[in-house]
Parts: sequence; C-alpha cells; structure tokens
Amino acid sequence: MPRTACTARSLVAVAIATLLAGCAIGPNYKRPATAVSDHYKNPVSSTPALPDDWWTLFNDPVLNDLEQQVKVSNQNIAEASAAYMQARAVVRQDRSNLLPSIDLSGGVTRSISGAPGYVVPGASGTSGVITGSNKSTTYQLAASSDWELDVWGKLRRTLENARDSAQASAADLANAELSAKSQLAIAYLQLRGADAQRKLLSDTEVAYNRTLTITQNKYKAGVSARTDVLQAQSQLYSAQDQEQSELLQRAQLENAIAALVGKQASGFTIAARDTWDIPVPEIPAGLPSELLQRRPDIAAVERQMAAANATIGVQEANYFPAITLTGSYGFLSTAASTLFHSSGVTKSFGGSLSQTLLDFGGRRAQVDQARRAYDQAVASYRQTILTAFQDVENDLASSDIYGKEFDLRQKNSDALDQTERLTLNEYKAGTVDFTTVVVAQTAALSARLQLAQMKVSQQTTAVTLVTDLGGGWKMPDYSHYQ
Repeated sequence: MPRTACTARSLVAVAIATLLAGCAIGPNYKRPATAVSDHYKNPVSSTPALPDDWWTLFNDPVLNDLEQQVKVSNQNIAEASAAYMQARAVVRQDRSNLLPSIDLSGGVTRSISGAPGYVVPGASGTSGVITGSNKSTTYQLAASSDWELDVWGKLRRTLENARDSAQASAADLANAELSAKSQLAIAYLQLRGADAQRKLLSDTEVAYNRTLTITQNKYKAGVSARTDVLQAQSQLYSAQDQEQSELLQRAQLENAIAALVGKQASGFTIAARDTWDIPVPEIPAGLPSELLQRRPDIAAVERQMAAANATIGVQEANYFPAITLTGSYGFLSTAASTLFHSSGVTKSFGGSLSQTLLDFGGRRAQVDQARRAYDQAVASYRQTILTAFQDVENDLASSDIYGKEFDLRQKNSDALDQTERLTLNEYKAGTVDFTTVVVAQTAALSARLQLAQMKVSQQTTAVTLVTDLGGGWKMPDYSHYQ
C-alpha cells in the first residue's frame, strides 16, 4: 500500500479516535500548589463567621441604608457588571461554534437566450421576421450546512478559555462591589470622625471664650498683661481655624459618598451628628487556608490563569489539520407549483481538510507565547496570594496595636484634661502665668483630637480587614458554571 494512503488512513483513524474519546490537545488545567501557613502570627478574633452584610457590625442605620444603594447605583459596579455580561455572551458564541451552522437560501432566476429577432429577405422581394429568443424561469430553495469537526479540541479549548474568562469577570464584579462598599464604609466612618472632632473643637471654643473673658477681666483689673489677652485670642482663633478644616474635610467626604452611591453631590447631604456611638467590631479572620477561597481578587487571577492554560491547547491544535464537513439539500424546478416535487430534489455532501505545511516557526512561536503567558499568570496568582496574606497580617497587627494605643491615649487625654483644669484654676489664683495655661490647653486639645483620630483608625482598619478577608464572599462551584 502506498505511504500516502497509509498516512491518510492513519490520520483519519487518529481523528475519529480523538473525537470519540473527547480528548483535546494541550495541557489539562491543574491549580498550582501554594504554601499556606496554618495560623496567623497576629491575634485573631474568635467571633462567628463574617456575615455577608458585614457593615451591619457597625450598628449604624445610616451606613446600612447607604450600603444598600451602592450595588444599585454605583457606576463602577455597573461597568464591571456590563463586562461580565459581555464575557457571558462570548461563552455562548464559542459554544455555538461546536455545532454546525445551517443557512437557507432561495431565489428565482429568469433567463433569455438567443437573438431577440431579425429580418430576412424573401425570394419574391418580400421579407419576414424570425424570433430566435428562448425564455425560462428557475425556482430554487436550498438549505446548506457547514461544520468544522473539533477533532483536536481547538474549539473546546476556546470555549474553556471563554468560560474561565467569564468566571474571572464574575470575580472582578464581586471585587468591584466589595471595593465600593468598603470605600463607602471608610468614607462614612471618617465623616463621623470629622463630626466628632468638629464637636470637640466647638466645645473647646466655648471653653476658650471663657478663658478669654477671664484674661480680659484680669487685664482690666490691672493684674495681668495685654499679652495674656492676645494669647487667649490666638488660642480661640486657632481652634476656630481647625474647626473649619474639619468642616472642609467633612464636605469632601460627603461628596465622595454621593459618588459611591451614584448621586449628584449637589443634592446629597448627610445630617451631622454630635454623638459618636459607633462601635469598633471584632472581625473574625478565620484560617489562612480559607483566604484563598474568600478573596474575589485571588479567584479572578486564578481563573485568568486557567484561561491562559486553555490558550496553550488552542495554539497547539494549529499543528493539526482542520476538517470541515459541508452539505446541502434543496429543490430546483422551472415552475413554482412543482418546486417541492421529488423530481426536483438536489443534494450534496462533501468535506475538506486544510493544513499549513510551512510557516517558518510561526505556530511554534504562538505556542511559546501562550506558554509564557501562562507562566506570567502563575506568577501573578502567587504574588496576589502573597500580597493578600501581607495585607491581612498588617490589618491584624494594626487592630491589635491600635487597641493598645487607644487605651494609652485615653489615659493621656484624661491626665491632660485634668492638668488643663488645674492650671487654669492656678492662673485665676495668680500662682502661674498665662503661658502655662496656653501650653496646658494646647496639649489637652491635641490629645483629645488624637484620641478621636485613633478611634477612626480602629474603625477603618476593621473595614480594611473585612475587605482583605473577602467581605464574606465565597468562591462559587465552577463545576456547573455557565
């Protein structure tokens, strides 16, 4: 038997066997192993699992209401949602390529053959007209099909890539929602911190006004210098200036919240609050091994890695020939009334095989490019995991240290408040100069503001920890994912 015949038969046999076995060229995906510690080195809360609506842990009805508006109105989430729906459409398109396409065509053709007519002279001088034209009408209706056999799994690998990419897009959407909600929570807590600091400054201005009155009375009585009055005025103006700074920061935070909930800043307001009763919740960190299943950004890069793996199979399949089957079935007749008679049936069946014989290393370069893209995705996946654990450990350390710092700042603030009161009493009694009072007042106000700022840091760190733990998100089961 000739060698070419043997080769052709072998190729067909391999193709049929591969198609029946459902195999696909290229490496099957397996998630790379990563080393994960069995515990966090910083203290971990033992409270129950993190709820999906984690912002309710702050027990603030205004925050709860704002968080509900984020998913509906935030435009970054809308953009990520549109990208996800687009990826789903690509999956449907690539799935359709596995099946044959069927086209329907029909038409009517009218043809005329021969000369339209000419004049010939007769024997006795007469003439006649001979008409030589032939007219005919043809009616045609046919269905044709074109089907590329996925012998080598190229189309299946393409569909696999699209599915993995859609799953990555779904994780991106979840990450966008988590990011927007955490940004909102942080901005809101900072706004309430600005309210608290503004209230501190407002109360301080009242106290400084009383001190200014004391210095003015002592100056009028001739028992203190004019500089005492000027220093008291300076203290008051400085507190008023700081209050304006807090009002500016609050306005900017309010505008940021408006954008996060998808509203115009011009018509959006949040009522100020003098009391500050927002707690600092304990956030359960869980086990380090659970982190890989709880962060949508890790899920996104993992699915991108799987998509890159599928691309290797797509490129390797280009080494093998493409096999296409074609066929048609239709009717042909010269009369519309007999178009569907059995005598007018037309049908055909065929196939084609195409193979690139020489491309000077082009396909090899494409395969190598796909493999290097996969290696890049693996490195990105592992780096994302390392960064995730770094973030969580930083948050846990900050939560622990901030708690200790808050207790120390509370004691420091209490001591300086008492020093301020005693020093002012001594000034009234004339036993200390006013500069001593100014120093005590400045230190006490600074301590009160630092205490408020530390509470904001504790609260925003809790939000950051929630974000770095995935915000209650759980990786979906991809085995039945569409």
